[in-house]
Amino acid sequence: MKLDKPISIILLVLLVVLIAATVYITVNPKNGEKFTEFYILGQDGQAGNYPTNLTLNETGNVTVGIVNREQSTTDYNLVVIQNSTVYKNQTFTLQKNETKLIPVNFTPNNTGNNTKLEFLLYKLPNNSQIYRSLNLIINVI
Repeated sequence: MKLDKPISIILLVLLVVLIAATVYITVNPKNGEKFTEFYILGQDGQAGNYPTNLTLNETGNVTVGIVNREQSTTDYNLVVIQNSTVYKNQTFTLQKNETKLIPVNFTPNNTGNNTKLEFLLYKLPNNSQIYRSLNLIINVI
């Protein structure tokens, strides 16, 4: 038939284009989004059941989770602070896609409602600008 040759040529051209596109995508993969996961886990290791109601000098316990999705090895500094009391100041390095769970214990020494416990994450070398932050509001009687 008259259409066999043109259809064969079109199919051959499409096949070549598909092969070229596949090779290009394989050789030049798209980089993923760059970010850091930063979260707090409660006493049972879940996102909840946080120690938000404490008595004076009672110790609260949480776990801070950090996951490096920056697509490269990254240095961090974690600071946990309430008013002027620093409960944690830790510097560490995470490889690409590595997760770090850091236990944090805090013992408030002042009573008050709606007191802010701040979790500040710095991406080094910039130790002056907060990269990520979380707050836990606690009541101390």
